[in-house]
Amino acid sequence: MKQKPQLSFWQIWNVSFGFLGVQFGFALQNANVSRILSDLGADLHSLSLFWLVAPIMGLIVQPIVGSASDRTWNRFGRRKPYILAGAILAALGMILMPNAPLFVAIMAPMIFGAIILAFMDASFNVSFQPFRSLVSDMVPASQRNIGYSVQSLLINIGAVVGSILPFVLTNVIGLENTAKAGEVAPSVTWAFYIGATVLLGSVLWTVFRTKEYPPEEYYAYRGEDAAAIAAEHQKKTSIGQSLRNFFGLMKTMPDTMRQLAVVQFFSWFALFIMWVYSMPAISQHIWGVEVQWFDPAFIESVGEVPQSVLDAKGAAGDWVGIIFAAYSLFAAIFSVFLAKLADKFGRKLVYSLSLLAGALGYFSFMLLGPSQVVEVNLLITSVEIPQDAVYLLLPMIGIGISWAAILAMPYAILAGSLPVSKTGVYMGIFNFTIAAPQIVSGIFSGWILSAVFDNHAIYIVMLAGVSMLFAALSVGLVKDSE
Repeated sequence: MKQKPQLSFWQIWNVSFGFLGVQFGFALQNANVSRILSDLGADLHSLSLFWLVAPIMGLIVQPIVGSASDRTWNRFGRRKPYILAGAILAALGMILMPNAPLFVAIMAPMIFGAIILAFMDASFNVSFQPFRSLVSDMVPASQRNIGYSVQSLLINIGAVVGSILPFVLTNVIGLENTAKAGEVAPSVTWAFYIGATVLLGSVLWTVFRTKEYPPEEYYAYRGEDAAAIAAEHQKKTSIGQSLRNFFGLMKTMPDTMRQLAVVQFFSWFALFIMWVYSMPAISQHIWGVEVQWFDPAFIESVGEVPQSVLDAKGAAGDWVGIIFAAYSLFAAIFSVFLAKLADKFGRKLVYSLSLLAGALGYFSFMLLGPSQVVEVNLLITSVEIPQDAVYLLLPMIGIGISWAAILAMPYAILAGSLPVSKTGVYMGIFNFTIAAPQIVSGIFSGWILSAVFDNHAIYIVMLAGVSMLFAALSVGLVKDSE
């Protein structure tokens, strides 16, 4: 069997560079969708239900795209056509999302926002899965750790810039960061426009700078017969047979995938809670905004939200972008060392300890609270914020370490156990282990927040810490084979 040629660092970089832009856009969505939907009229209980759109789209789109890209061989490549198509559609969604209030004549802004959120998530997922498979296709086994670590690094560089962008547009450029009910803040709107531009530009870089192996060469590296596999792919099957084949793959998935699914459940359950409820948790716990100001019914009964509350929620929303940028920055830094640590100490140990660091990060949120206002110099600007808001950067170290490992280690472990002709579809099926816990979290976390925690969002963040702790312990169940 022929061996894949070793790639230079910059070749590996080019393979994943487009993921920087995709994650740039996804980070903007993660940091600002709760804020946008709240401004458009969503209450705390319903936020997690809106966020269900993302994992549901992933559940539907990624296996389909994975299977399709396994069978695609044309002059544009194997994975690249899907990466580019997803990027174009996601950029369109990013332009439409902050303009939901303009479509009030067609439907309620919040409904339009939810529809565009679904469109954006579906488009992001069209690009996500082929990027994962592209690394597996192009990078030899000996460079697998560094291949996914570089991808993690680029993902987090994109996430840092995307997360911090609304804050920069407010505090450096001077755009307004507050919005009346039914509107979207100008800083958020322009951040989405910029994100769409970066997304398309970076994906085009990967598309033009990466040349995928032709079928004969690719299967020679895998030790398989290209003609036989091509004939298998050309067979036409009914929808019923396709579904039976798909569920057959589910039943025969490698044991390593099943074991990783347990870890994935607990880690992604925790991440979903953080993405949805960081803004209200920080607004309440650090800025001291009373829970009642997150209840649309209460706001309607009093008629108008005090300017002090609007300012506090706007500042807290900006700060969510800062701390999300912080955990992505720490993840990017840790990604530089991740491959070497995994090579030296083993992927499982590094993975488990990284998740434990994330759990400790979540738990430390509880140690903070409302505090005196201080002026903080952030290099690009100075802002007045509660002192404990600054200390929120410390938990982000642990969360960033766990995020870097979540982006790289499961795929590095999984890649060694997959059949070579079905890498794409299995990578797509593996997305079930990302989507399912988010769906469970989305269905139940809103109810838990209101029924158990009386809408005090900091306690749902503590639940995320418990879940991440279980994820760290579950890594011991995983078998890692080269």
